[in-house]
Amino acid sequence: MSEKIGVIVVGAAGRMGTRIIHVLHETPSMRLVQAVERPDHPSLGKDVGEIVGLGRSGIPLEGRIRKGEGEVIINFSTPQASLESLEFARENGVAIVIGTTGFRPEQMERIKELSKEVRCVLAPNMSVGMNVMFRIVQDVARVLGQDYDIEILEAHHRLKKDSPSGTAIKLGELIAETIGRDFNQVGIYGRKGMIGERTREEIGMQVIRAGDIVGEHMVLFGGVGERLEIIHRAHSRDNFARGAIKAALWIIHQPNGLYDMQDVLGLR
Repeated sequence: MSEKIGVIVVGAAGRMGTRIIHVLHETPSMRLVQAVERPDHPSLGKDVGEIVGLGRSGIPLEGRIRKGEGEVIINFSTPQASLESLEFARENGVAIVIGTTGFRPEQMERIKELSKEVRCVLAPNMSVGMNVMFRIVQDVARVLGQDYDIEILEAHHRLKKDSPSGTAIKLGELIAETIGRDFNQVGIYGRKGMIGERTREEIGMQVIRAGDIVGEHMVLFGGVGERLEIIHRAHSRDNFARGAIKAALWIIHQPNGLYDMQDVLGLR
C-alpha cells in the first residue's frame, strides 16, 4: 500500500462527489487518484480540480474506473453505478464505501452476495451525528415504543430523487425491529382523506422536498400529555463527506464483508 491511500471517487462532479474531493484534499493520509462520472457527462476530460473549484489537479474526469490505481472506491451516485463499482471492487481487490440510497430489493440482495468477496461499507447516511441518532432512537423505542405513537419526518432539497430518504427508512426499520414490529407492514407513507383513527402499531412517515435543504430527520414519540422529539439537522454535505472518508480509512483494514457506519464508529 502506498504512503497515502489512493481513493477513486465515483460521481465526482455531483453534489456529494464535489464535497468528498474537497475533504480528501484536506486529508493528509489520502489522495485522489481517479475521478469518475457517467459516460455521457458533459465535463468528461476536464481537470476535476478545476471542476470542483480546487484549481488544477492533473486528474481528468473519466467515464469509467481504470484498473491498477487506488485502494478504495467512494460512490455516492446511483444504485446501478454503485453496483457496477462493487463488481469492479470485487474483481480488482479494492475496498468500497457506498453512500447511495434507493436500491431495489433485488439490488440489495446482489450487494449482500457480492460483499462476501469484498470489503464494503454501505450506509444510507455517513454522518457521525446521524449514526448516533440511529442508536438513540432504538434505546428510546425500547422504553417508550409500545405506549407512544411514532412518527418520522424528513426534509431534503428539491432535487432529491428517492422518497422517503434511505435514512428515514432506516430509522423506521430500526425502531420497528426494536419493538417487535415489521416495518413493511406498519409503515404508513403520508395520509389523506377519511382514514379513521390512527392505529397503535403504525409508524408514520412524512416527507418534505423544498429548496436546498441538505437533510433533516425527526423522530417523534407522542404520548398522552407529552411528546419526545429527536432531531438531526445537516448544515452542509461536508459532514457526510467526512463520514465517508472515516469509513474509507476504516474499511481498508477489515476482512471481506458488508459493514455500515455503526461498525465504523464502534456503535454495535
